[in-house]
Order: sequence, then structure tokens, then C-alpha cells
Amino acid sequence: MKQLLNNLKGDKVIWTFVALLALFSFMPVFSASSNLAYMGHGTGNTLGYLLKHLAHICIGFAIIYWVHKVPYHYFRAISKVALPVVWILLAYTLIKGTVIAGANASRWIQVPFIGITFQTSTLAFIVLMIFVARYLSKKRETPVTFQNSLWELWAPVFITLMFILPANFSTAALMFAMVVMLTFIGKYPLKYIGFIIGMGVAALMLFILMSKAFPDAKFFNRVHTWESRLENFTTDKPDEDDYQIEKAKIAIASGGIQGLGPGKSVQKNFLPQSSSDFIYAIIVEEYGLIGGITVLALYMLLFFRFIVAAHKANSLFGKLVVVGVGFPIVFQALINMAVAVELLPVTGQTLPLISSGGSSIWMTCIALGIIIGVTKKEEEVAAEKEEKEQREETLRRMIDAQIKREEEAEAALLAGETPESYSIEDKTNPMNAVLGKT
Repeated sequence: MKQLLNNLKGDKVIWTFVALLALFSFMPVFSASSNLAYMGHGTGNTLGYLLKHLAHICIGFAIIYWVHKVPYHYFRAISKVALPVVWILLAYTLIKGTVIAGANASRWIQVPFIGITFQTSTLAFIVLMIFVARYLSKKRETPVTFQNSLWELWAPVFITLMFILPANFSTAALMFAMVVMLTFIGKYPLKYIGFIIGMGVAALMLFILMSKAFPDAKFFNRVHTWESRLENFTTDKPDEDDYQIEKAKIAIASGGIQGLGPGKSVQKNFLPQSSSDFIYAIIVEEYGLIGGITVLALYMLLFFRFIVAAHKANSLFGKLVVVGVGFPIVFQALINMAVAVELLPVTGQTLPLISSGGSSIWMTCIALGIIIGVTKKEEEVAAEKEEKEQREETLRRMIDAQIKREEEAEAALLAGETPESYSIEDKTNPMNAVLGKT
């Protein structure tokens, strides 16, 4: 174990917070999976779901370990090559993707020979943010023109969002917001950002108008769901999403200060997405306000460490990568919690590292591995600097000692004495090795 911990490089605080969130996730997932265990005349045994979640977490930490070993600057070139591959996967998902839990959205693809489903938009999120960070770091030294950036930066961004938007509006909106945030931090001209936001809103309006013109087209079948969720959020009209929100609020109200206790949730048997989208409500019901605030605090502390890591990064690309792939993790967690307390409409965003689900956990772990890889490079640079300073200090002391001995020898010669203990040509003198004497 000690050897394993020694092999974990990078920011140890980030490692700690990630481990705490992952360890805490087992009890809520084990408890909240009961409705899935009973679904389809099941036995109600949630042990299988717990073991499945354990496998996802273990694979996730293996991913973090492997990714953090890769020099983070490799991802500059990888993002440029991976983006077209992501477009192909997104297009395939949109046309022939798998539908899960009766949803009317194709967001997953079946991985051949493995039998697991994979949500391609989560991979696209990471690749796109690294691609944007690459562009901003490359163009920092040269003036940015709107026309050039429109083709080199925003065209790939809008192509990616175009493939995600029809099936997953919340992810597309979050991705667009994070890209805009990253360009702002990367000092992309503010007036151009205003134009891009206007173009994004116009494109969304055009998409909605096309859905009205072709209401039977499969490509636009999610627009009705968006409208329904927005209407449910602003009115008291009963609906399935409204049912979930009501059960989530009942769960939160039942938790009180200390909660009902681990595994004693009642609303987990009524919430359809109790182990994923609405797991925060189950956490508050079982662990109370104390548990809910603790989870929120862990995410905010992780957010603070991301800021520290970005500040310490030794390159502009490293700083932007930490912001680009790190901040969305925390914002996604905040959105999930806001939905549970009805501050936002239902979005379908999971709670990173806590909600059940393989692809979401693994993609979060890839992002964390990249961030830790950036902090690992910082440590390596600091260690090299310290080693260089130690070598220079040692050489300085040896030179000072050499000069002092030569001065003593010269003083002895002037006094007519023969210094028996020292000779400038003494081959045992350690400075001879430094100065190249033989």
C-alpha cells in the first residue's frame, strides 16, 4: 500500500477529495438501487448493483492512475485528432444510439464484445474542452481575428454541439457555457464572445422553429420534452418530471438535520432515478442537512483545488486545461443539486463520482487524471528546480572552500611557511573533479 501511495503523483489534496467522494458514494448507491432491484419482478437484492458500482469506481481509479502518468501536453495533439472521431461517434449515437429506461433520446452506444453502454457526449465534452484550450494557448501570442477564430475555433464547437443538442439539450447547454467561460478566461476578445452567444441563441431558436415546422421528425422529438419541463418548472401542471421533483422535495424535507439514517430512505422506492439523477435527494433524506452540506463542501473544496492547480500550472495550456475539464465537474454537481431542490428544471445531469453509471464515472476520471497530470508536472518542475538549486549551492560552497584554501596557502607562502596540508595541484582535492583537474 505504501508503495502504491508513493506512485501517486500530483496534487494529493485532489486525490483525497476524489477518494472521499468515491467512498461516500457506496452507501447512497447501495440504498437507492432498491427500486431498480425490484423493477421487473426482481428480488430486491441491491448487492449486485453495489458490486457493479464498485467495479465502475475501481476501473475509474485505474483510469485516473493511467491518465495522470501521461504527460499532459500530449493531449494537445490528441484533441485535434480525436475531435473528428468524436463527431463520427456522436453522429452514430444520434442515428442508431441506444435508448435507456424508456427515454426518447438516443444518448448511448453499445460497445461491441463488452456488453456495456457508453454515453458519447461525455467523451465529446472532454475532447472539446481540451481542443479549445489548445487553440487559446496557441493563439495567445498572435492577434485573434473573428473570421479566423470562427473557422478554427467556433466551427468545431458548433459542429460538436449540433450532434449533441437533439438528444441532450442540458449537456449541450452546459458545454456551450463552459466553452464561453474558458474563452473568457483565455482572454478571447469580449466583443467576439458577445457575437458568439448571439449566434448560439439564434441557432437554438432556428432549431426550435424547425421542430415546429416538422413535428413528426425524429430529429426534433426532444423539443416537446424541453418545453414540457420548462412549463412544469414555471407552472403547477402535473407531469412525470413534476412527480420526480415532488418526491425529491419530500425526501429532502424528511431528512431534517440529521437524516433518517443510512439505508432508511422511503422515497427511494418512488423516485425512478433515485440512484443517478436524484441521488442527492436520497443523500439528504438519509444523512440530513449535515450530509447534504458535507457533499456540497467536498465539491467546493475540489473546485478550490482546481483553481490552485490552474494558478500553479507552468504553462498557459496547463492552466486552461485544468479550468476546461475541471470546472464542468463541479458545475455539473451544482446543477444536479439545484434540480433536486427545484432551483432548476429537470436536466438529467448526474452527480459526478457519486451517481451510479459507468461511462459518466469513467469520463469524470479521465478529466481528473488530466488535471492531476498537470499538477504532477508542476511537482516535477519544482523538484528539478530544487535539485538545480542544491547543485548550485553545493558548487558555490566548494568554490568558496577552494578560494579560502588558496588564500590560506598564499598567506603561508608569503610568511615563508610551507603548507604541508594543501597543494593547489593536490589530486585528492574535491574541487579538481568539479573543475576538471587531473
